[in-house]
Amino acid sequence: MSTTSANFVEHLAEPNSVRLSPQRVAATLHVGMAELATIVGVSRATLGRRPPTSAADRALSPVARILIMAAEMSGTLERATLWFKHQPLPGWSGKTARDLVTQGAAQQVLDYLEATRAGVFA
Repeated sequence: MSTTSANFVEHLAEPNSVRLSPQRVAATLHVGMAELATIVGVSRATLGRRPPTSAADRALSPVARILIMAAEMSGTLERATLWFKHQPLPGWSGKTARDLVTQGAAQQVLDYLEATRAGVFA
């Protein structure tokens, strides 16, 4: 069953808000808030503020974009999450999307997904 990107965004956002929910992103990735903070490169306190701040939103945005794009390609957010955490990316010495995001290379992951969607790596 395919789901639209709006559904994926809704799954990651705060209820009745345009801001991303750190708790929902962490739950989607099956990680704790401290681990999510490490992945996105901010302090745990930044992600823990209520309501979420623009700093948290900026930090979470690349991960959300990657998950949404991967979910659109794979069909489910669950598959996208597994891919993000466990699938080594070609040309990155066995590193996963999660590894690259943690190292500050989220844009390279997005570029890889765009190229894959365009058929470059098919």
